[in-house]
Amino acid sequence: MNTFGNIFRLTSFGESHGACIGGVVDGCPAGLAIDMDFIRNELNRRRPGQSAITTPRSETDSVEFLSGIYEGVTTGTPIGFAVRNENCHSEDYDRVKDAFRPSHADYTYQIKYGIRDARGGGRASARETVARCVGGAVAKLALGRQNITVQAYTSRVGHIGLDGSYEDYDLSLTETSPVRCPDPGKAAEMEALIAEVKSKGDTVGGIVACVVKGVPAGLGEPVFGKLHAALGAAMLSINAAKGFDYGIGFDTADYFGSEQNDRFYNDRGRIRTRTNFSGGIQGGISNGQDIYFRVAFKAVATLLTEQQTVDKDGNDTLLKVSGRHDPCVLPRAVPIVEAMAAMTILDYQLISQAQRFTEGAPKIRR
Repeated sequence: MNTFGNIFRLTSFGESHGACIGGVVDGCPAGLAIDMDFIRNELNRRRPGQSAITTPRSETDSVEFLSGIYEGVTTGTPIGFAVRNENCHSEDYDRVKDAFRPSHADYTYQIKYGIRDARGGGRASARETVARCVGGAVAKLALGRQNITVQAYTSRVGHIGLDGSYEDYDLSLTETSPVRCPDPGKAAEMEALIAEVKSKGDTVGGIVACVVKGVPAGLGEPVFGKLHAALGAAMLSINAAKGFDYGIGFDTADYFGSEQNDRFYNDRGRIRTRTNFSGGIQGGISNGQDIYFRVAFKAVATLLTEQQTVDKDGNDTLLKVSGRHDPCVLPRAVPIVEAMAAMTILDYQLISQAQRFTEGAPKIRR
């Protein structure tokens, strides 16, 4: 299960301390101009070592495209790519390779496969997400031709959170802070909290919010391929993701039906809703409004303090890890959430395009 998507598909490979992380993007329409500066910027937003509140592991995350692009344009054939791992400190894991780190994938990988790569978590490492950002960057370029935008941001770190919805903030400010929060005041508070937690050898979690604008009505595959279900599956496949909701999500319990129904009206020939409690999706199908969702991320499981655990033989042991780790995943999770959302939306648009031959069917503009 290392392939994501139906028509627009990403297959990724590689481990945290292997030779490289790479992948194959299949199903990308031909004739799409590949903006390498844009792709490099997307990878820079995810890469380690970008600020004092992320892991100090230093990787350039330079992508090499191996196939599927000719003279800067996609050919419709599989797009192969590789990103070399350049700054591995595998020796950091020698003393913990026989112990199961609390809340990591060490035990479950060992039980499932009978073998595991202990260097940085191997395939279970968030290092794998660099391939998702490459695939997501290609998807964003395709969606951009149709004026569909994907924008995520940090809405909460620990107990510090934004009070309003995405409409209350200037999302262009998201990239102006290391924590990727569009409210400068709250961003400073979040950054200070992460620094404080890091100094204590601890970690902290939070929430990434995301809005997708310009999505046409009609995307989604009921009953088992509903659009929100696909987005949920995409988000929950991200390392450390613990929860997903869309629209008003779990807050729906606070509303009566009369308060949360999105009423329709005719806006100069276009059917719209006066509110968007549904988060742009009704009956598992996009309704043309902004798609809005949130992803909750747990605190990083790697602590720089001593913890009780057991080794591979079941013996009690005390474990204190060393090495380079994120005190909070939120800043680097933002571009990953965007990448997964972009690939999902493009994939479902291509499915819809394949199902309809009417003039109104969504098409990839070249």
